[in-house]
Amino acid sequence: MPKVLIGDTLSPAAVEIFHARGIETVTKTGLNTEQLIAEIPEYDGLVVRSACKPNADVMAAATNLKVIGRAGIGVDNIDIKAATAKGVVVMNTPFGNAITTAEHAIAMMFAAARQIPAANAETQEGKWPKSGYMGIEVSYKTLGLIGCGNIGSRVAERAIGLKMKVVAYDPFLTDERAVELGVEKVELEELLKRADVITLHVPLTDQTRNVLSRENLAKTKKGLIIVNCARGGLVDEEAVADMLESGHLAGAAFDVFAVEPAKENVLFGKKNFIATPHLGAATNEAQENVALQVAEQMSDYLLSGAVTNALNMPSITAEEAPRIKPFAGLAEKLGSFAGQISDFGYDEVVIEYEGEVADLNRKPLTAALLAGLLRASRGDVNMVSAPAILADSGVKLTETKTEASPVYDSLIRVKVKTKATKNATEGGWRTLAGTVIAGQPRIVEIKGMALEGDFSPVTLYVNNIDKPGFIGALGQMLGEAKVNIATFHLGRTEAGGEAIALIGIDSVPADALMDKLDKLPQVRYAKVLTF
Repeated sequence: MPKVLIGDTLSPAAVEIFHARGIETVTKTGLNTEQLIAEIPEYDGLVVRSACKPNADVMAAATNLKVIGRAGIGVDNIDIKAATAKGVVVMNTPFGNAITTAEHAIAMMFAAARQIPAANAETQEGKWPKSGYMGIEVSYKTLGLIGCGNIGSRVAERAIGLKMKVVAYDPFLTDERAVELGVEKVELEELLKRADVITLHVPLTDQTRNVLSRENLAKTKKGLIIVNCARGGLVDEEAVADMLESGHLAGAAFDVFAVEPAKENVLFGKKNFIATPHLGAATNEAQENVALQVAEQMSDYLLSGAVTNALNMPSITAEEAPRIKPFAGLAEKLGSFAGQISDFGYDEVVIEYEGEVADLNRKPLTAALLAGLLRASRGDVNMVSAPAILADSGVKLTETKTEASPVYDSLIRVKVKTKATKNATEGGWRTLAGTVIAGQPRIVEIKGMALEGDFSPVTLYVNNIDKPGFIGALGQMLGEAKVNIATFHLGRTEAGGEAIALIGIDSVPADALMDKLDKLPQVRYAKVLTF
């Protein structure tokens, strides 16, 4: 009988689902890392919310663990890389709390606009401060959304119902989807200038970290209200504290903080600062939905091998797995490659299946590719949520299949129409193709150039002009920086024309080295990719 450890508080109805499916459960909440390490070896599954933190040390001790289920969407508390290396499937419930989080953001906006917490406190102290609180009417004001995906779009719908003007910054939001939602798509600079209220609805990634920096906050209107129910680290908390003190900000309402649990914070005690302890998903409805969902998903996996809402492996049936799994791995890596080199977003995605792979169930392959593509910029995306997220963004998706492949038994090709690139501000198509050789994914085409290489965990991708001296200069540069080369693959259009170098390296190069590489006269584009 499979055995599951419930590491955070879970609905009794979810526990009953496990029992009804013949799975034993043990509930132990509040375990620290040492206690979790001691406890985890005997379990096949682990259920967590946000408090329980299965890190790399826990994974090392998890000798029997097969699956971790997150009752919710965010997986910041789970070391997914360590889980993957251990062969542990990580699942979440991507859509169970979207409405709840959107409603919390709206509630926080109203609370800040009318200074409700402070007014309530003084009223209950018997002060009756009727003249001390002059509120802000949100109707006909401009709401700026940073992120207009699953949650942001729901905030937009509710704000429009309040007669607010909504502007949205989201590199993946298409013009068509913006029109459908009734929002105006703008660049970040424009949003900062126009917004009366800013709400954030993006994951914490390298691209979004500190998106509301001190510099960006200085560009906003006096009297701005900021609401953050997304992730800590998106906003410069010290800058917000200073601007609340100076009066530049009329209010700020945060449900999340850079360090959690936030027992102390530079914002605490500031005038018209409102804090809640990460309650965005804390409604009875949302808690019940995600708990029931994770119990069903984990039971299916432990009993039949079915994988649903997995972040680190494709969703495929046990019957399909032997044939599909290698191609799903290839698709995910091709998507990740394309996403990492599409720095400014994209408008259209085309996926082409050629040869034997065209006859397989392509849905999980497409989902795996889209998950890899979106994860490069959006963080926590899995195979189930990826197609819906792409659809919500309005990005056009086209799939084609061809029964024959001219060179390989099977080939998957992805084409991404980018909004802009370093060398083409008007954008253009990025094309990649790969196949499976001896069970391993291989890349065989980049930008129309034939090139056979592997997906090294750390890969230096260089688009250059084929001129003498480039390889020597590159090798010398890496050698001087003590960056070891593991593999080296080249492709070109013609002698002296455009070329591609894929270099597998043993460590991530420093930013200074990349800046130096970028300045080589032969280099058009260079980036470190991770797989």
